[in-house]
Amino acid sequence: QVQLVESGGGLVQPGGSLRLSCAASGSIFSINVMGWYRQAPGKQRELVAAITSGGSANYADSVKGRFTISRDNAENTVYLQMNSLKSGDTAVYYCKLSWLRIITYDYWGQGTQVTVSS
Repeated sequence: QVQLVESGGGLVQPGGSLRLSCAASGSIFSINVMGWYRQAPGKQRELVAAITSGGSANYADSVKGRFTISRDNAENTVYLQMNSLKSGDTAVYYCKLSWLRIITYDYWGQGTQVTVSS
């Protein structure tokens, strides 16, 4: 059984920073992708950033230059450093772990609220 536990959300003023963490545990295939998604009220869940176990990362256009994704493979942990936060970044942020081994395996965290407001 794979579990993902997120932390680091909260309330921050516009222009501020937050760092999200997501720790995965259980039986995890070493070649995988970890990512962050977000869902604002009334909107669909969208990809924010993702990073492979080899270190290749990609970002949504809306966060490029402001957010940085990183990971610690030894700890099965992924981070999202969020700088220059805007009110439009307000959402529930979810961590996702995926790998392909014959079939696709997808696991989600419970979500952490990020609110950007003055």
